[in-house]
Amino acid sequence: MPPRQPAPQQFPNRPFSVAEAMANGVVRGRLRARDVVAPFTGVRIPADRALTLADRCRSFALRMPRDAAFSHTTAALLHGIPVPERFEHEAAVHVVVPGTRRAVGARDIHGHEMHLPPTDVVHRQSLPITSVERTWCDLGAVLDRIGLLAAGDRILFHDDPLASRESLAAAVDCYRARRGIRALRATLPLLSDRAESPRESQLRLLLVDAGFPTPEVNLDIRDPIGQKIARVNLAYPAWKVAIEYEGDHHRTDQKQWRRDIARTRALQALGWTVIRVTLADLVAPAELLAALRHHLTTPLTRTFSPNGLRR
Repeated sequence: MPPRQPAPQQFPNRPFSVAEAMANGVVRGRLRARDVVAPFTGVRIPADRALTLADRCRSFALRMPRDAAFSHTTAALLHGIPVPERFEHEAAVHVVVPGTRRAVGARDIHGHEMHLPPTDVVHRQSLPITSVERTWCDLGAVLDRIGLLAAGDRILFHDDPLASRESLAAAVDCYRARRGIRALRATLPLLSDRAESPRESQLRLLLVDAGFPTPEVNLDIRDPIGQKIARVNLAYPAWKVAIEYEGDHHRTDQKQWRRDIARTRALQALGWTVIRVTLADLVAPAELLAALRHHLTTPLTRTFSPNGLRR
C-alpha cells in the first residue's frame, strides 16, 4: 500500500504574514499555491475569502510602520462615513505616517507624510485609523464640496453622531494651512445633523449655491391637531413648499410609489406644494430652480437673482 499523503496545509481564515506561516512549518513553495493570494508583498490570505476593505487594511497592517494609520477615504469608509462611489471601489488604501518619516511606498498604497499627533489616531476594527475629526479634515484635500458636505452631515447625524460640530470646528482650527482648509471652513457652517442621505446633502447645497435660503432639513409636517402627516427631505415652511428627493427605489418599489402618492396628497390637502426631485434634476437643475423660484413668492417678500432667491 502506498504511503498516505499528508493533508494539505490549512491556513487561518484571515490575513497572515509569510513569516508567520513559515514559523509554523509552512514551506515557501506552499505559499505560492492557488488557494492563497498575496494582497501585499509578504502577506497572504485564503483565495476563497471575499477581500473586504477591512481585510486589505488588516493585510497591510501586518507590515505597516507602528506609528502609521489608515487615512483619507480609507479611514472614512472604516468609520462608516460616505464617500463618492469611485472611492468605495478603489483598490488602493491610504496610509499616513508622521512628518518625521518618509511616506509609505508600496503597491496599492496611497502614502501620505503629514503632521500626525497621537490624539489623531484611534482604533476601529482592531486597526489604527485617523479619528473622525481628522478624517474629515483630510477629506478636504480629496473631495469636492458635495462630497465634503455629505461626509460632514453623516458625522453630525443626530440619531448616530460620530463627532460633534464643536469637535469638527476645533479640528479645522488645528488643521490650519493644510490643503483643503478653505473648503473645510466654507463647508462647516453648512453642515446639518438632520440630513439622511448624500443626495439630500447634494440637493441642499445646490439650492444654497443657487441663492435660495437654507431649507429646513427632514422637517416633520403635522396637521392642525398635531398629528404627523409626513417628514419631508427639505422644506420652506413660510411658503409651504416641500422638496423630496426620490431615488430609483421610489420608482421601482410599487409599495413605496403608492406611499409617495398618498403622502403628496396629504401634504397638498394641507396647502403644501410638493416638488419631487430626481438625479436628473441634480445633473441639470435649471427646471427645478425655475419651479422653486416660482413657488417662493409669498408670504415673504424677496428679490430674485438670475440663479435663484437672494437672502
